[in-house]
Amino acid sequence: MLKMPAFDPADVKESNATTYPPPYHTDNTNRYNRRIGDHAGLTHYGVVLTRIVPGGQSSHRHAHTTQDEFVHVLEGEPTLETNGGAQQLKPGMCAGFPAGTGDAHRFLNRTDKDVLLLVVGDRSPNDDVRYPDVDMHLAWQPDGSRRFFHTTGTPY
Repeated sequence: MLKMPAFDPADVKESNATTYPPPYHTDNTNRYNRRIGDHAGLTHYGVVLTRIVPGGQSSHRHAHTTQDEFVHVLEGEPTLETNGGAQQLKPGMCAGFPAGTGDAHRFLNRTDKDVLLLVVGDRSPNDDVRYPDVDMHLAWQPDGSRRFFHTTGTPY
């Protein structure tokens, strides 16, 4: 049996919970995350194994203002959607999303097999997230919390 700091990611609980407000929360029920960075006690950046079942998505297309994000395809053939369009990736391929570019992105599983992604993102403070395809914006609040808003600025 392994002892920390080593561990088997399969031993980390998988969850499809989301903080997205209704009606957008149900769109993410076909993706499952294992927060392996949290399990390891990492605080400066997050590391997540994301499994997307057929027909699912990683998230709504989004762009971070201050957080860099990096994704490595471990299994399956996801479709990456960005501002530049869609392209299909294969295992071993990677994608990087520098903060502040406005290039909104997500991964879709349009195949009949699960997709497994390794997602790494820094934990930049005050990171706002824009979702250009849906009526949603995630913003930091003065008390340090994050809150979802409609694009009009009205809170959810």
